[in-house]
Amino acid sequence: MAKPNVVVFFTDDQRFGTIRALGNTQIQTPNMDRLASLGTAFTQAHIMGGTSGAVCMPSRAMLHTGRTLFHIEGEGQSISDDHVMLGEVLRQAGYSTYGLGKWHNGKNSFNRAFGDGDEIYFGGMCDHWNVPAYHYDPSGAYEKQLPLCVDPFTTNKVRWRNADHVEAGKHSSELLCDGAVRFLEEYRDEAPFFLYVAFMAPHDPRTMPKKYLDMYDPERIELPPNFMGGHPFDNGELKIRDEMLEGWPRTPEAIRRHLAEYFAMITHADAEMGRVVQSLEDSGHLENTIIVFAGDNGLALGQHGLMGKQSLYDHSVRVPLIMAGPGIPAGARRETFCYLIDIYPTLCDLIGVQIPSTVEGRSLIPALGDSGAEIRDHLLLAYRHLMRGVREGNLKLIETVVEGRRTTQIFDLAEDPYELQNLAQVSKHAGDLERLRRRLESWRTEWGDTREQGQTFWSGYDRAGA
Repeated sequence: MAKPNVVVFFTDDQRFGTIRALGNTQIQTPNMDRLASLGTAFTQAHIMGGTSGAVCMPSRAMLHTGRTLFHIEGEGQSISDDHVMLGEVLRQAGYSTYGLGKWHNGKNSFNRAFGDGDEIYFGGMCDHWNVPAYHYDPSGAYEKQLPLCVDPFTTNKVRWRNADHVEAGKHSSELLCDGAVRFLEEYRDEAPFFLYVAFMAPHDPRTMPKKYLDMYDPERIELPPNFMGGHPFDNGELKIRDEMLEGWPRTPEAIRRHLAEYFAMITHADAEMGRVVQSLEDSGHLENTIIVFAGDNGLALGQHGLMGKQSLYDHSVRVPLIMAGPGIPAGARRETFCYLIDIYPTLCDLIGVQIPSTVEGRSLIPALGDSGAEIRDHLLLAYRHLMRGVREGNLKLIETVVEGRRTTQIFDLAEDPYELQNLAQVSKHAGDLERLRRRLESWRTEWGDTREQGQTFWSGYDRAGA
């Protein structure tokens, strides 16, 4: 029997809880809903955190290598030749590999993963209507530059350094999905394919075709219970770029507007994703294609008084993850703790290829069985030199160290899913605090949190005391 095709949709800044079929009745996501009905949704999927304020950069490096946060190269700016990438494994297994969209991990690594592609964007963010993109360069050099044009963020004339063309007036989600549909319509090879579509949405600047924005009236948007005018303490990142996208105090009116734009961006991406899935169906590939849909990190947008993803609250580290296709139960939900790094070994198992020894993620195949076996009993989380966290069962510990001052938070997510009631000083949780702190130590004893950022955190953590 022919190996199944693999399609991965990866969105940018889409947090968990933004899919209608999985509980958000304020948003319209018919195509993501369809994927949820065709496959299995992992409702406790997380990123491990980030070693950069651009959290998506290490997140994407972890997705493509299956390696843990402190075992990738640097902060994800590049991928070590020693770390076998998902695309490399699939190419060696006879797959045609085709990549589209955002690639935040260096030019050299793209052609290791993909034998072809188009509309490749090397960077973190840009104007969605004027994406500076590359056509596939077989040499891997990607050296062409555009003539002078207007930088959408400074209104200055600059030379794009990461592009050989701009298709002005076409939104990034449409640009990438046009490329994916074109690939599927023209594909005639007998070999299975790996199609990777890395959206730039719903990352800001949040712009989209007007009909999608018109679907959301800001005045009808419900604010989450943990909306705040500002964060209750200094977490060390209150002045980072993402936090400057809205003034202080955050107002209900402003956050409703941000949420309306965010939902509209997701609905637009959903519609474009639907075109690709329809093309899979029209071309006869759908039944023998594994589809993975996930987000690279979350986003606060007013929760805890924050706007960005530079924290360890659920809104920033918990992400959507749906898998559908051969060997995957339809209409299923799994609550096992998992990371995005687990996608890589799971795909290897599903298509029957050996998992490289460099991969540290765990296959989700046991969780896909009828018993829904647990994959992990805890999660470790980290953000730069400022925060470390651990989730065990319903309890979550976050330790924040800023300029020698430690702030400890414990939340019971079963009773307090919005992380509002800090239990760190509640006497009955003293034993929980001690146990979770022991768990936290495994970052530095087992998982390599020994570089400069880790040394900065742990030295401040130890000096600050309990």
